Amino acid sequence: MLSKKTKYAIKALVALGKNVEKPPMQISKIAEEEHIPKKFLEQILLDLRNAGFLYSKKGAGGGYSLNKKPEEILLVQVMRVTDGPIAMVPCASLNFYHKCDECVDEKTCGIRSAFIDVRDATLKVLSETSIADVIGREDNLKLGLNNI
Repeated sequence: MLSKKTKYAIKALVALGKNVEKPPMQISKIAEEEHIPKKFLEQILLDLRNAGFLYSKKGAGGGYSLNKKPEEILLVQVMRVTDGPIAMVPCASLNFYHKCDECVDEKTCGIRSAFIDVRDATLKVLSETSIADVIGREDNLKLGLNNI
């Protein structure tokens, strides 16, 4: 299941992606528009800034803006920054691998094999979907069009 942290991060990036040609957005405005608790959003935006997705400006006219184009920010990158591994079991993770404590032989483990397939399918979608794609999907849904 998608964590609230990741969902809020994506919502904030979408809001900033829609605001790309405008002045930086203040945290309070993003929090209000996207229904995200302000304190939680502050930490999320700091993590996204530290990962290089956002630029922040202090003072009058300050706030956050994208440091990359919406087309360059992939959901897989956001998820790894906010939640870490994509795989549902640690032995199937590419970047955060560790052996399961209860596993006798991971080479013949059917659970691991199945969840490697799940990981690969999930990675395919997340690696091909950008913040710009999410914005496009929202626009299409508002128009009553299919996502595809």
